[in-house]
Amino acid sequence: MEIRGSLPPETGGGRAPVATPVQERAMPLWYEGTWRFSAPPVDSAVPQLRHAVRDLVRRQRAPLPDDLLQGLLLIVSELVTNSVRHAALLSPEIGVEVSLGAAWVRVAVEDSHPYRPKALEADPDQQHTGGRGLLLVKTIAGEAGGVCDVEQTGAGGKVIWAALPLPGAARGGEPLRGDPAG
Repeated sequence: MEIRGSLPPETGGGRAPVATPVQERAMPLWYEGTWRFSAPPVDSAVPQLRHAVRDLVRRQRAPLPDDLLQGLLLIVSELVTNSVRHAALLSPEIGVEVSLGAAWVRVAVEDSHPYRPKALEADPDQQHTGGRGLLLVKTIAGEAGGVCDVEQTGAGGKVIWAALPLPGAARGGEPLRGDPAG
């Protein structure tokens, strides 16, 4: 049986080992990782969590152009606002998780409310301007070439997440799905 790509190359004659493509990908890029923030479900949590995500992306020097960063921050604002407005009674805390990968950035907002919202369609005749945050999130994600979904947590709450592709990154796989930890 021949095994390829799973053994390190031989290091004879004092030469440094050369990484195989499998090993190269196993080494994360400087900006990759997953971070979690939490806050109580109050109005002040919206700008606090948005600023925490912005500061994280900047500190990691993630390759997000300004328009993609602004879209990501708007997604965070909309999802956290929805949790504050609709899940506060059942959620002592709102969690925001940011995953920066080689090809995607993913943001997930978790609360303890079991209701899985649906995006409301825009109605130009309707006077009420609220209730379209999830539609806005799905639109931003879709226009960026990303995806958005709502999933139930094991504890009975929900996670709403959006994954956006990084420009110029190799599309080597699907966006992070499932478990908020990616």
